[in-house]
Amino acid sequence: MPLPVLQTTSVLYRRILSHFPQDISLAFAYGSGVFRQSGTTQGQMGNNMLDFVFAVDDPVTWHTMNLMQNRKHYSFLKYLGPRQISNLQGNHGAGVYYNTLVPCDGRVIKYGVISTDALIEDLHHWKTLYVAGRLHKPVKILVQDESVRLCAALGSNLKSAVTAAFLMLPESCSIEDLFVQIAGLSYSGDFRMLIGEDKAKVLNIVKSNMPHFHNLYGSILQECSQVVYKPQQGKLEVDKSPEGQFTQLMGLPRNLQQEITRLVDPPGKNRDVEEILLQVAQDPDCGLVIQQGQPACPSVHVSAFTGYKRC
Repeated sequence: MPLPVLQTTSVLYRRILSHFPQDISLAFAYGSGVFRQSGTTQGQMGNNMLDFVFAVDDPVTWHTMNLMQNRKHYSFLKYLGPRQISNLQGNHGAGVYYNTLVPCDGRVIKYGVISTDALIEDLHHWKTLYVAGRLHKPVKILVQDESVRLCAALGSNLKSAVTAAFLMLPESCSIEDLFVQIAGLSYSGDFRMLIGEDKAKVLNIVKSNMPHFHNLYGSILQECSQVVYKPQQGKLEVDKSPEGQFTQLMGLPRNLQQEITRLVDPPGKNRDVEEILLQVAQDPDCGLVIQQGQPACPSVHVSAFTGYKRC
């Protein structure tokens, strides 16, 4: 499913994208420079860095072209050449290479580059949940090609987020509770959120962007057989029966299922995944098991300090 496009005609975003090689399968902008959070004024948003992710089919070719157009965006790693940059991108952290603190058209930006294949794997299986987690929250889609694989992966990621959130929520909850749970999925492994660096961050994201969350998840909730969706009342009733939870567990991304198996199955027993998930479905602490099983998003990814060349 194509993600909802949010105001993609903005001249600023089109101008920024024009500075980069155009062979991009998916481009989106995200973060506090794009979407308002509670307590943030429009003026403050204008001073925030703009964050972008570009998915590209051929990272070597894309970095080759970008090094020709924007060489000073890269740190000393530019001397290694596009193939080594692509190898670093693909083999470390979350598979994303970032250039940061780049002045461009009157704003400061950072942009991450990920291969389309790595993105699709993360969307389907939550290998790192780094980019997949970003896409659980509203983003401003700037480019999206017609690839059936990519569209299917984007839809799968959103459905997986809803399913994981159902398992961690009580039987009756508000739609806001659901969106807060979804928005917090990618922070589950972030120690900063656990020790209180900004525990209100997730709630701020949701409260300020409820229409965007409805736009992302409304149709999924209407079509889902695991929930009674009451949009007029802002309420949900989730199927918390063992049968319902088993269905939800079987619909989770592969990596999360494997991590749950590792947590629950004693060493040496080697039971199959379906047997273990059936056991978890009957556990009163099922939601806690899901939370513990989520991948910790890599906090370190390949990053290049900019040469401060203006676009």
